[in-house]
Amino acid sequence: MPALKNCIWLNGQAEEAADFYVAVFPDSQRGVTTWVLEDSPFPAPFPPGTALTADFTLDGVPFQTLNGGPMFSPSEGVSFVIITKDQEETDYYWDRLRADGGIEQPCGWLKDRFGVSWQVVPTVVDAMTASDDQAAALRAMEALAGMTRIDIAAMEVAFRGE
Repeated sequence: MPALKNCIWLNGQAEEAADFYVAVFPDSQRGVTTWVLEDSPFPAPFPPGTALTADFTLDGVPFQTLNGGPMFSPSEGVSFVIITKDQEETDYYWDRLRADGGIEQPCGWLKDRFGVSWQVVPTVVDAMTASDDQAAALRAMEALAGMTRIDIAAMEVAFRGE
């Protein structure tokens, strides 16, 4: 089976972003960095000696940032989902990814300071919103629709109809 790697196109922030993500996620590490070379056959919008790509793993999942320039930028069309086990873990990722200029968005979504979209979703959210009890699932979804950071306790109250 071929290996897959998530590549995030950035504008001059490849190394900074890779270092940031590795600092946020436990069991993560930096990998190979490639550089813009003098007389490279690949035109780059940055001078020689600038990082072209920075490889890293986040809890075993391979990623790469690419200094591709201003032609493209991250959008909500692609997001990375972090499945969390409880409110403490949800808050940990939410606070760190939102730090230093990140933007809160509805239903557990946020953009980090590099413009990359993340969904920070506790496991219990899927259990509630996919419940066979459609009335309870609807109440949970309605509660979720009014949140930015997901509040598990508030969703559980809504799910139970209290």
